[in-house]
Amino acid sequence: MGANVSQLERDIGSDKFPANEHYFGLVNFGNTCYSNSVLQALYFCKPFREKVLEYKAKNKRTKETLLSCLADLFFSIATQKKKVGSIAPKKFIARLRKEKEEFDNYVQQDAHEFLNFLINHINEIILAERNQGQKKNATTNEPPEPTWVHEIFQGILTSETRCLNCETVSSKDENFFDLQVDVDQNTSITHCLRCFSNTETLCSDNKFKCDNCCSYQEAQKRMRVKKLPMILALHLKRFKYMEQYNRHIKVSHRVVFPLELRLFNTSDDAVNPDRLYDLMAVVIHCGSGPNRGHYISIVKSHGFWLLFDDDMVDKIEASTIEDFYGNSLTSDIQKSSETGYILFYQSRDCSA
Repeated sequence: MGANVSQLERDIGSDKFPANEHYFGLVNFGNTCYSNSVLQALYFCKPFREKVLEYKAKNKRTKETLLSCLADLFFSIATQKKKVGSIAPKKFIARLRKEKEEFDNYVQQDAHEFLNFLINHINEIILAERNQGQKKNATTNEPPEPTWVHEIFQGILTSETRCLNCETVSSKDENFFDLQVDVDQNTSITHCLRCFSNTETLCSDNKFKCDNCCSYQEAQKRMRVKKLPMILALHLKRFKYMEQYNRHIKVSHRVVFPLELRLFNTSDDAVNPDRLYDLMAVVIHCGSGPNRGHYISIVKSHGFWLLFDDDMVDKIEASTIEDFYGNSLTSDIQKSSETGYILFYQSRDCSA
């Protein structure tokens, strides 16, 4: 391991090695790469790391939760004496397995399901601890103040429905922590997001109940982004159920994800429609199916890119990112490949 560790330092260059930064791989506890890859991506989302470390500093004596275990892990990486190496996230994995029985085994799990669970669960812990601290006055029915998880990941989608009989437009808002987008062959993330917001017509059995007409009518519906989050997490829906195989198969379509992204599917009343995003991290699925295969992640740190593969860490060129777009041949739908699965984009106005 010694030679390997110094190799990374050599690749970065001792004069270029960022001060106060540590690059540590995570040991795999039997198919836990789904968790390792997501944890690395989150560690390198600066706003998230800062809040987790702040939580650790403020909560000296707390009962063990998944958040306290995550905070201990992040703190352990951030305070290592060595600049590079590997660390075993033992306590975190043990706690995860206690917390949710689906993860209490040695089977390959879905990295997106894990991310989703982790973000929501951390948010619930913060709210619960806040309520305990405040012993809320029973008479207040106000919605809870947003947590730092909301501040970092939460965006708002608005679904606009226009009745084709009376032209009335009704809109309904919903919060999201990540956007799940369908993938087509040889497209880009921008295209996928445009499709996500395409207008669909509600007709025949699927008519819309218009309050104005007091009846079911044909209507047009579309989803647009009303509030753009600080960190935009995009989940590419690469696992599709196929009747003919009677199982989920992997769709390895080539989807280009740029280093810079602007959203064009925003609503007219969007709060911050011009937000420019920079790619910060990508969780990559390698292999031919959801329950087989392996997860790795690439992250951007201080202007260069690193690849984390469990306990291994390597510096890569930015041009290597193209290798993770997917396969460009339609016939390769099930061919084993390394494809971007969850993309993390950080808003440029929060990196200052």
